[in-house]
Amino acid sequence: MSGGMLRRSLAFLFLCLALGCGDDGRRPLTDGSPSDAEVPPADATGFDAFLDPDASCATATAGATLDADPVDIIWMVDNSTSMEPAIREVEDGLNEFASRIAGSGLDYRVIMLSQQGESTGSSLRVCIPPPLAGDSSCGDGERFFHVAVDIRSTQQVEQFLGTLAQTEGYAEGDSRGSRPWRDLLRPNATKTIVVVTDDNSRTCANPHSEGVNCDSGDAPLTDLSLENYPGGNNPFSDLIIGPGILTAEYGDLFEGYTFNGIYGWGSTSNPEVSCESSIAGFPAKPGQTYTALVERTGGVRAQICDQSDSAAWDSFFDAVAETVASTARIACTLPLPVPPGGMMLNPRQVNVFLSAGGASDIIPKVSGGAASCGPTGGWFYDDDANPTTVELCPATCDLAQRALEESGDASVDVQFGCDTILI
Repeated sequence: MSGGMLRRSLAFLFLCLALGCGDDGRRPLTDGSPSDAEVPPADATGFDAFLDPDASCATATAGATLDADPVDIIWMVDNSTSMEPAIREVEDGLNEFASRIAGSGLDYRVIMLSQQGESTGSSLRVCIPPPLAGDSSCGDGERFFHVAVDIRSTQQVEQFLGTLAQTEGYAEGDSRGSRPWRDLLRPNATKTIVVVTDDNSRTCANPHSEGVNCDSGDAPLTDLSLENYPGGNNPFSDLIIGPGILTAEYGDLFEGYTFNGIYGWGSTSNPEVSCESSIAGFPAKPGQTYTALVERTGGVRAQICDQSDSAAWDSFFDAVAETVASTARIACTLPLPVPPGGMMLNPRQVNVFLSAGGASDIIPKVSGGAASCGPTGGWFYDDDANPTTVELCPATCDLAQRALEESGDASVDVQFGCDTILI
């Protein structure tokens, strides 16, 4: 879904309180009060139908937009020696990938977790060129942040959680660690994670090598530990792993995230099967952990066996960019626009409608602000005494998001001039 589909006009109908009409058909403002107007059934069509034609008010409109929240995209690239062709494709394609995201009109940020700089000999590093990387190659840019960390082929989940939480063994200066990067993640941004590897992130069920067992006294690493690991001792070492991204530690920071990857999977029905390559021993593992996360979050994937095929990489970049756009949440704080010249609004006479697919349903106002939002949803002002925005309750925000995704033509419409419907 394009970013343009996420921008829908809001129609704000302003009340003109009346004793008489001006030459343009509007009534001049007074301190009077409009007569009550009945709210029609929810299946009414067109905004004029919402207003009682006998009410002593006229209407005017002012525009506003319904925008998407920002998107944060986290790339994690394996630095093992077998990854040279894949690293080259990432370096060659990431700028065009960012351009695709920008073309969707989204406020995006790309965070790269991998060794940084030019590759030398057996030391494989990632060096992103301008313009994404700013004025010089291998650096940071306005929307790009490279967090230097040596990504071990079987430890991606461990290093993701460890460096995110800056736990023992994963902090800046540690061989498996990095500088802090949690502050690079924006609280209101949707999150997309992308891994590039030819191996699997080890778990207690699928250790890296035979004879390497988890310490039975520690919480086990599983295919879903990225989400739910409780935090604590690494069962494979004496390091400390941070908590999973969907645990209470991170609140709703990763809510609705998607996991995507280009790795060694070879079957849509059997996660134990690797893709076929002409290179002996490549890929090392089919990436069972990544398959579980891709399927759980509705992400996209491609086969690392095609790592030298630029066309296959282009398709993968396109698919991830489409996923980023389609999972971007709408912003459910709606600014009240400035009324047209010579007019004013009465915040006590407002109704909010969700319109999609030719039908409109009224959204009631909750009486106690955000604290009164419940499973049935609703809306409230940022400040009842001096409102500047209409805020949708989380349940109603989710409903508006689904309506937009399903119909492609949804809007939230704020009507001034009718007695507000309260819960």
